[in-house]
Amino acid sequence: MKKGEILAPSGSKEAAVAAIEAGCDAIYLAGKMFGARAYASNFSDLELKEIITYAHLYNVKVYVTCNILIYEREIKTFMDYVSFLHENNVDALIMQDLGMIDLVHKTFPNLELHASTQMHIHNLEGAQMASKLGIKRVVLARETPLDVIKEIKEKTDLEIEVFVQGALCASYSGMCLFAKSIGPRSGNRGTCSGCCRLPYDLETKDGIILNKDKYPLSMRDLMTLDKLDKLIEIGIDSFKIEGRMKSPSYVYTTVKLYKETRDYYLKKKKIKINEKDLYNLKNIFNRTYTNGYMFNCKDVINAKYPNHQGIVVGKVIKSKNNFITIKLSDEVSLHDGLRIIKDDFTYGLILNEFKKDNKTVHLAKKNEVITLKVNKNIPLGSTVLRTSSYLIEKEIIEKIQSHSLKIPLKMICNIKNNKPVELIINDYQNEVKVQGMCPLVATKKAITKEDIKEKLLKIQNTIYTPLEVEINLDKNLFLPISTINNLKREAIELLNQKRLARFQKEYKKEEYKITLPDYPKVEEYTLLTNKKEDITKKYKYYYSFLDIGGIKKLPKVMENYQNLDIKKEYLVGELGSLNKLKNVVTDFSFNVTNSFRT
Repeated sequence: MKKGEILAPSGSKEAAVAAIEAGCDAIYLAGKMFGARAYASNFSDLELKEIITYAHLYNVKVYVTCNILIYEREIKTFMDYVSFLHENNVDALIMQDLGMIDLVHKTFPNLELHASTQMHIHNLEGAQMASKLGIKRVVLARETPLDVIKEIKEKTDLEIEVFVQGALCASYSGMCLFAKSIGPRSGNRGTCSGCCRLPYDLETKDGIILNKDKYPLSMRDLMTLDKLDKLIEIGIDSFKIEGRMKSPSYVYTTVKLYKETRDYYLKKKKIKINEKDLYNLKNIFNRTYTNGYMFNCKDVINAKYPNHQGIVVGKVIKSKNNFITIKLSDEVSLHDGLRIIKDDFTYGLILNEFKKDNKTVHLAKKNEVITLKVNKNIPLGSTVLRTSSYLIEKEIIEKIQSHSLKIPLKMICNIKNNKPVELIINDYQNEVKVQGMCPLVATKKAITKEDIKEKLLKIQNTIYTPLEVEINLDKNLFLPISTINNLKREAIELLNQKRLARFQKEYKKEEYKITLPDYPKVEEYTLLTNKKEDITKKYKYYYSFLDIGGIKKLPKVMENYQNLDIKKEYLVGELGSLNKLKNVVTDFSFNVTNSFRT
């Protein structure tokens, strides 16, 4: 049974370290350019080199997102950046731009490419087209049903990656033009404004307001922990966690949850979720959860609140003169963040001071009653939510910073008369051997096994921890302790090189050649209509969802192509149609922004 990698978001160096400490198999991140999360911290070129090396030492793969559309003026800079990534042994690029996929694949044939979810691949035909383009892995649209995912896995040689946790979009993956249509920011350029998280009024055509200042487009967060067995069983290659804008604590907790759930299922063939970690995750960030479209879940909108919900910790049982009394249903601590809500009322605060039994305290537990001062009139019976937990955050940060994840080593030190001293270390996969000076006959004090072991064990500032130490020492010999230290450093450096060598790919750059007709530049008007009377000579082309003449427009979401005549001309808006049909005009949803083509 395929294990399925746990793929973690890394919007910053701290988040990347947190993901690795939690036991992820791969991370995805972006440089300062060309990534779809322009407002994450992201990585400079030097930071990219450092984090790629750091991750590879831990046997963790690194995928770099180059998943925005590329303008013509950016192509040279983009290709220089891709070349830099290839030279520094990035494991794959995640891409959206069709023209750039062809350019990169033909220029750097040894560089692995993954199709971003922004490519809107949601059916078998789209996946097959991606394979023709040189793609090794597809990150399927989050709207792809489980049976279609299974079909793609069975009928292609592609690796399949699916989102299992995190934020969802109101629009189909890769199809959203909402932010761009109302302002200068575009999701396809990495600057989505999150306008679907804003409040909107719902009106009837008669102007009657049905829903004022609510959030009818704000999605719940995706969570598939309880469905992970189904994804494992169909052989998903990568379980992707969304969250490059999230905190290191969120990344650590989420990765740990999915890794432990996956590993338990692989051993016991049943799902077991760590309830403490799930509780922690809900404290750190949640918009309430849904299994998402993948599992045909209809309850995907949280129209009441667009942001972090926290967890319920109590009720307001008294409110008078800017003081409130809360009966707790969970513990709270000094420095916790609280939100108090009732109907349309909401009020937030940081718990900087509170009392229990008229005494100022730092901690209060379930079923206890606390009193605190507020600067607003709080309705009686309001629900109290904890939106941040000082103690939970502190505990997780300490775990991350402890760097407790270590690679176990076996160390063998041979010190024999008239032979060079020898140190052998292995990580149970790789082995290295180094030699030093011959030991001397002791004139005063001979070196002991305890002396040698003490020095060998001092490797706290590395990624390793000694699990087994074997010392073979002849009697009455002397060796400077510095020799042991030097051999240890040399052996660890050689082991590092050996671990990194697994990820090194041959850098290969070829000349890009393509034959393209010299098309004249023309300006033509087109019309999309379902009414015959709209058709005039003013328009060179007209398109319709109906068969009323002209070119029939196909939907951007295609479930099947069974009733289509492949000889006819169609206006198409997704990759599967481009693959399935022979005579097509591409719609605006192909997002072509440069002169390169596949």
